[in-house]
Amino acid sequence: MAGNIPVFGSRLRNNIVSVPEIISKCSGIKVFGQAIKSFLFSTDVAIIRNTNANAIIAVYPFTPQPVISNALILAADKPIFCGVGGGLTTGVRSLELAIHAEFQGALGVVLNKPTPNSLIQLLKEKIDIPVTITVVSENDDIRGRLKAGVDIFNVSGAGKTAEIIKRIRDIDADVAIIATGGKTDETIFSAIEAGANAISYTPPSTGELFKEIMEKYRSEE
Repeated sequence: MAGNIPVFGSRLRNNIVSVPEIISKCSGIKVFGQAIKSFLFSTDVAIIRNTNANAIIAVYPFTPQPVISNALILAADKPIFCGVGGGLTTGVRSLELAIHAEFQGALGVVLNKPTPNSLIQLLKEKIDIPVTITVVSENDDIRGRLKAGVDIFNVSGAGKTAEIIKRIRDIDADVAIIATGGKTDETIFSAIEAGANAISYTPPSTGELFKEIMEKYRSEE
C-alpha cells in the first residue's frame, strides 16, 4: 500500500536522537546503492547507536587514529564517513589512514579544508570509496578540488553555508554536496534550497541528553 510505512520499535529503544524531519526534503546522495539524506556529526558511540540518521560523519579535532575509526565502524549500525586528516596530518599518512578506513568498512573519507589538491588526486588513485572535502569559505578552490577528482563537498560555512553552496552550484550543477544545516528548520531548509543534497546534523551532547533525563526523574519524585 502506497503511503503505509510500518514502524517497528521497542520499549527499550524509543529514546533516540532524531534528525529534523525537514531533512527528508533533500534529494539525497546515493553511495553504492545506499540513499543518504541525513548525516549525524558525531564520534560518540552511544549516540551513533541510537539515532535515525542515515549515516555518520566521524571527524574529530585530533590526529586521526586507525583504532578510533576501527572502533566507530565496528560499533555503528549504519554507514560511516571517516576523517583522515588533510591539515596537520597529510600526505602519505592521510593516504594510509584512508586505505585503512576503506578496508575496515568505511563508506567514505573526509578531508579537512587545508588539504592540498595533490592529496585528493592521490586518494582517488588508491581508494575506491568517495573522497569528501570540507569547504568553509566562498574563497576555497572549488574548481581545483573538482579537477583533482573530489566526489563530495562538505560545506560548513556557518551563516554563509547557503552562499557557499550556491557558488559551488554555479560551478558544477551536479556535484554531491553535504551541508551543515544548523539547529532550526529555517537554516536547514535554506541549505537544501541552495542546492545541498544531504544535511549533516550535530546532535546534543551526552551531557545535555542526560540533563533532560535527570530532570524528568527528579520531577517524578
